[in-house]
Amino acid sequence: MLLVMDVGNTNTVVGVYDGNTLINSWRLVSDRERSADEFAIVILGLFRHHGLSHNSIDAIAVSSVVPPMMGAIEQMCRKYFGIEPLVIGPGVKTGINILYENPKEVGADRIVNAVAAYEMYGGPIIVVDFGTATTFCAISEKGEYLGGCVAPGITISTEALYQRAAKLPKVELVRPPRVICKNTVNSMQAGIIYGYVGQVDYIVKLMKKELGREDTKVIATGGLAGMIAEVSETIEGIEPNLTLEGLRIIYQRNQ
Repeated sequence: MLLVMDVGNTNTVVGVYDGNTLINSWRLVSDRERSADEFAIVILGLFRHHGLSHNSIDAIAVSSVVPPMMGAIEQMCRKYFGIEPLVIGPGVKTGINILYENPKEVGADRIVNAVAAYEMYGGPIIVVDFGTATTFCAISEKGEYLGGCVAPGITISTEALYQRAAKLPKVELVRPPRVICKNTVNSMQAGIIYGYVGQVDYIVKLMKKELGREDTKVIATGGLAGMIAEVSETIEGIEPNLTLEGLRIIYQRNQ
C-alpha cells in the first residue's frame, strides 16, 4: 500500500492507498516543532485505530510547502517505515510541462493538483485550492501548467479582520442568509463569504478570458471549497482528495 502526505502551512493531509483506491485519509495540524517520533506516534496511532498495519506500507510519497517540516517527516519515514519517501520536487517525473519563468518557484501542491485535475478531467482546466492561501492554477488542453495567481486564504483574511479592528469579534465561517445583515457577526460573515465568492468568480472569469476558452472546466479543492462552491457561479465541481490523487499518480509515474 501507498502512504501519501501533503504538508501544508495549516494542515497536513495523510492518506493510504490500496492500488488506486483511497482507503483512509486524515487531516492533521501542521506543527513545525513536531519531531520524527511525534509524527510517528500520531500516524501509527491512526493506523491502529483504523485496523491498518504500518508493515503493509511499501511506498511513501510526500508533497510539501513547509521546508522546516521535511527533515522530521523524512526521518520518520526511514525510522518507522523503513522507506525512503518520494518527495515531489525537481527531478521527479510528473508528466506535466511547467511553463513558469522559474519552475522551481511553483509550490509542490499546485503541481500535484494540476497532475490530478488533468488526469481526471483533461484540459483546459482551472483548479482553485482553498488552503492557507487560495491558489488559482490554469492547465492547458495539452496538459501544460500555464501558471495562475495566489490570494490570501479565507482564514487569513478573517483573522486579520478581527485582530486589526478593535471592536470586531472572531466569527465562525458560515454563510448568512443575506448580504444586508442586521448584526455585526452576520455582517462580517456576509462580507467574508460573499466577498470571497466574488473574488473567486472574477478571477476565474479573467483566467477563462486569457485562455480564450469559455468552456474551461473549473474545479475546487481544499477545506473550505464546499462552502464557496455552493454559492459560486464558476466552480463546477469539488474534489476534496485532489492532492492525494495527484501524489498517487506521480508515484506511479515514477515506478
